[in-house]
Amino acid sequence: MPVAAIAPRLYVDSADVERVSRLLAARVVHGVTTNPTILERGGCSAAQIPELYARWEGEGAPEIFFQTWGGSAAEMLRNADATRALGDRAAVKVPATAAGFAAASALVADGASVLVTAVYSVGQALAAASIGARYIAPYLGRLRDAGVDGDALIARMQEVCAGSETNVLAASLRSADDIVSLRMAGVPYFTAAPDVLDALLQHDVSDSSAAEFEAAMGRIGA
Repeated sequence: MPVAAIAPRLYVDSADVERVSRLLAARVVHGVTTNPTILERGGCSAAQIPELYARWEGEGAPEIFFQTWGGSAAEMLRNADATRALGDRAAVKVPATAAGFAAASALVADGASVLVTAVYSVGQALAAASIGARYIAPYLGRLRDAGVDGDALIARMQEVCAGSETNVLAASLRSADDIVSLRMAGVPYFTAAPDVLDALLQHDVSDSSAAEFEAAMGRIGA
């Protein structure tokens, strides 16, 4: 499918349940992405994952991502079973390591929705596409921190995934402009923290225009 034919899609990358719920209620995001670091930052334990899934499913999230873990492919597969058992909207994140690719390939073959995460090279993107992973997640901010032109690299990742079932779901996005620039480069999917998504929705002139509209309606007696 040509990139131009793929509608852009936003996800919220957070375990701050109140802010996630607000974005889901507004139907601004398509789903929720997490990883162990995000869960820890949000004050959530692994034992709370079923509770988080049930809440976000009830609030209408079509896709909810949790990451598997383990030092081997076998361990990752065992831990992925718990995520898959949560329900049809659960997707499994798998790190882009040698063991992770083996686990991801087995999960895809078994019909799971898989995101290969922490993708830092075009070769890794190509490998993820070759096994049929639904998504890859490169980290723009961390690529830039390493002195890499992350925008150009992620655009190349999208190019090598063209014609496959795999698409880029860009992560580590630190500003609204990051999302816009990657979309202009052909990337369709984005996950970002609530603050970044709020910035994407807001502009000072829009707010002042809305205030003027409200004031005018008050004067004309609505």
